[in-house]
Amino acid sequence: MSVYELNPLDDPRWPRFLDRHPDSSVFHSPGWLEALRRTYGYEAVVYTTTPPERELSSGLVFCRIESWLSGGRLVSVPFSDHCQPLGEGQSVAEVMQWLNTSRSGKHWKYVEIRPRHCDADSCGSDLARSGSFSLQILDLRPDLHALFGNFHKSCVQRKIHRAEREGLTCQEGRAEPQLAQFYELFLLTRRRHHLPPQPLAWFRNVIGCLGDRVLIRIASKDGQPLAGMITMQFKDVLVYKYGCSDSRFNNLGGNSLLFWRAIQDAKRAGNLTFDMGRSETDNPGLVSFKENWGAISVPLDYYRLPARQPSPLISGWRGRVAKSVFSMMPDSVLSATGRLLYRHIG
Repeated sequence: MSVYELNPLDDPRWPRFLDRHPDSSVFHSPGWLEALRRTYGYEAVVYTTTPPERELSSGLVFCRIESWLSGGRLVSVPFSDHCQPLGEGQSVAEVMQWLNTSRSGKHWKYVEIRPRHCDADSCGSDLARSGSFSLQILDLRPDLHALFGNFHKSCVQRKIHRAEREGLTCQEGRAEPQLAQFYELFLLTRRRHHLPPQPLAWFRNVIGCLGDRVLIRIASKDGQPLAGMITMQFKDVLVYKYGCSDSRFNNLGGNSLLFWRAIQDAKRAGNLTFDMGRSETDNPGLVSFKENWGAISVPLDYYRLPARQPSPLISGWRGRVAKSVFSMMPDSVLSATGRLLYRHIG
């Protein structure tokens, strides 16, 4: 087979292919790829075994990352939770083989894929696991009464009732006032985790490129924002991507109210699945939080060519020192650090 290259931002076959393919996601979409380009300068590319004159039957989407700090590489795709190679096993394996042989000539340190599921026959036997996570998926096909009954009584149901007793409100939108409230809470959360935040421009570009597929939800009490959430809609799936809160008020149930409203909205929109996002394997608290909503955890592994362990920018003692420094930075400096670092991390 021959391998062809196309630009998913201007080739009309790509969105048509995504509409047809059952494994496509918001992370394959031109909107997500354009937000990456606007914010970080990443160039999107699709490799396929389909000739240019035919409708696509396969496609692996990547972003080319050129960085003086972390090196050049090909990632499918940056800042996504998962991005399944689309196509039959033979065509996917052919593209991966071609990428493996082309890697050195194109000066890529590595090629990384982030599939929902992968095996040697469909993705190539030369891949090595580069990261292991878990993904929590909530089946939305039961009615709301059944869904609520499956929530953990003390960890979820009681917190929703507490939020309602406290008179918490939920505001939805994607305008600058909602984004400003979200980002203020996001800064608090990233500081609490000793990490720099993604730049504000990233969220503006996600909203600008995905439009009404994106929604910000803010839980407040007496006008005081307590928690925030960003979700993205794609076909019959609602994707939870970002969450944040003011930890001083977590006992009021703001996060639980937001998730419950998101589930209710998803049901009304006819969604079948709530993708609750990737969780780190060393964060059992987050996994338990999502599973308490009735979500099922499935393994999520990333793979790289060549077969060698990744060397992340933040690891070991250097990572601990960096996190300590991040925790002491003023908001303006912390935000500036995020603007500098994230384009090299993707």
